[in-house]
Amino acid sequence: MSELDISLVHILLLVGTGLVAGVINTLAGGGTNLTLPALMVMGMPADVANATNRVGVFLQSAVAMHGFQQHGRLPTQDIGPILVPTLIGGAVGSAFAAYAPTTLLKPLLLGAMLGMTIIMLVRPEVIAPPPGTEPNPVRETPRAWGWLFIAGVYGGFVQAGVGFILITALAGSLRYDLVRTNALKMVCVCAFTLLALVVFIAQGLVLWLPGLILAVGTMIGANVAVKFAISAKPSTLKWFLFAMTLCGTVAAMLSNPG
Repeated sequence: MSELDISLVHILLLVGTGLVAGVINTLAGGGTNLTLPALMVMGMPADVANATNRVGVFLQSAVAMHGFQQHGRLPTQDIGPILVPTLIGGAVGSAFAAYAPTTLLKPLLLGAMLGMTIIMLVRPEVIAPPPGTEPNPVRETPRAWGWLFIAGVYGGFVQAGVGFILITALAGSLRYDLVRTNALKMVCVCAFTLLALVVFIAQGLVLWLPGLILAVGTMIGANVAVKFAISAKPSTLKWFLFAMTLCGTVAAMLSNPG
């Protein structure tokens, strides 16, 4: 597919889909379930669409990080300690993905989505700590390293739905509220995506024009989502996350197992 084979309809599709995905990815996860099909509708092979999609994910994450930091909701002191186990896990997961059968992808994704849905129904305080809960510093919470490593392995292996797993790790073990959890989640996603993007660029799989058009939408969506997160009630964010988890579960059930 040529970089120039983009019509006005394609532009509107990419920007519109990107905007919605940017909101979903910033506040929960699973926006890739929208953007990948949109790219493939344009005629891209799955591997090219997957690589091109990362342009929007990376720039959306950078915008969200900046927005949360501007509002004082990004705990910068924990970024380094959080990224270390997460990126180590990501490297392990990526290596595993190179040898593991693709038939494992769907059951792993579905299991993760169902697990989070059950947790939110049975013990919602795990994902959404009560207001006033004091966060646990990473250095003083050894179990957090384990959960972040697991989240990294999952992200390196599956990628789809990694936002939900990171929320579980960050809110469940470190006890951050959903706003700060999402801010730190976007830092992890940004780092993950940058590493993947470098590999995809080296392989010549990224189509820059549709990728950047998609990124216009995802960046707008991320900006809208940050403003919403700052002003919304914690209960509203919790129910939005629950709704997106259900959508992710349905998407995992309907996805192609191959």
